[in-house]
Amino acid sequence: MSDTPVTSPAAASEAAPVTAAAPHAAAASTVPAVPVASGPERWLAAAAALLLVLATAALVLGWNAQQRVKLLEGELVKRQQDSGAQAAEARLLALQAQEATRDLAAKQTLLEARVAETSIQRSQIEELIQSMARSRDENVLADVEAAIRVGLQQSAITGSVDPLVTVLRQADERLARHDEPRLEGVRRAIAADIEKARTAGATDLPLLSLRLDEVIRLVDELPLLAAVDRRPAKTRARAPVRGAATVETEPAAGSAASAVPATPEAAGGWIGSLGDGWSQMLAHIGDEVRSLVRVTRIDVPEAMLIAPEQAFFLRENLKLRLLNARVALLSRQFDIAQSDLRDARLALERYFERGSPRVVSALEVVRQVTVQARSLTIPRPDATLAAISAAAGR
Repeated sequence: MSDTPVTSPAAASEAAPVTAAAPHAAAASTVPAVPVASGPERWLAAAAALLLVLATAALVLGWNAQQRVKLLEGELVKRQQDSGAQAAEARLLALQAQEATRDLAAKQTLLEARVAETSIQRSQIEELIQSMARSRDENVLADVEAAIRVGLQQSAITGSVDPLVTVLRQADERLARHDEPRLEGVRRAIAADIEKARTAGATDLPLLSLRLDEVIRLVDELPLLAAVDRRPAKTRARAPVRGAATVETEPAAGSAASAVPATPEAAGGWIGSLGDGWSQMLAHIGDEVRSLVRVTRIDVPEAMLIAPEQAFFLRENLKLRLLNARVALLSRQFDIAQSDLRDARLALERYFERGSPRVVSALEVVRQVTVQARSLTIPRPDATLAAISAAAGR
């Protein structure tokens, strides 16, 4: 800063009269000069003082701010440490909470299982209490109904009404011993179902099987149409054959007369014995000659074309047909049994001599088995079951 004084216009106007009057005053008297501070210097001093005060205030404020910042920093560090500790504690609590949640979930599952088990036990106990709370009549009706249903199933399995009839009779006897008036309707229904089951009939499969076994044993003894009868003419059966006419050569009158043996008393001595021997020999020769000729009417030509070795297979095939029919009957496959029996009957009528009593008997047995081998519809005891339901209040 230069030492040149700066004057303002107001100061110059004030200083002008002083300067103008100075020669007069100097001339008038001589006064000693006193130094007076100029205006700019006062302002500068005031400004400097103000700046000093402001600087001091700024320093104080800065120092206070620095102290506050230090305090804030310390507080922030402390709070950060507290926050870290709280975060670690929160994580630990979260882990503990997760473990507790898992334990609670496991316990809840266990409790649900126990609740389900308890519910099942409760339902069983309720059923037990209900069964114990039933009256004696209801228990009897329930047992009778169960027995009838079992008998119906057994009848369906065996194909016979005997199990069902037996069960119905036992139920009637049990209700009769019970002697309850309100169960009379059930007994009447049972009697009606028993009568209906009796009228339905039954197929005696064991008896039919035994009859087929008899026919099978008889097959080897049945005479074929193609077989040659080598018996003597005097002992040969001359039974008429259905659908066939058989003509046998008749012995001549001379041979018949010669066949009569002459007694020794009539012929006399050894001559009579010799004549008797010649007569028997001639009769035997005549029978053999007549057996060589056989005139037979055959409606089925293929029956006479069977060779002796084919006759064996014919009999075996007939046995197999009858055995298949027997197995089908025991298996309750009545359609298959009917088919095999029909084929067996056709074979008997076509290839065997129908005039033979054994063939006639075999055909009659096969026909009876064919008629009786039929499926049986088991009658349902609907009236009895309805009466039981009505009596039980269902």
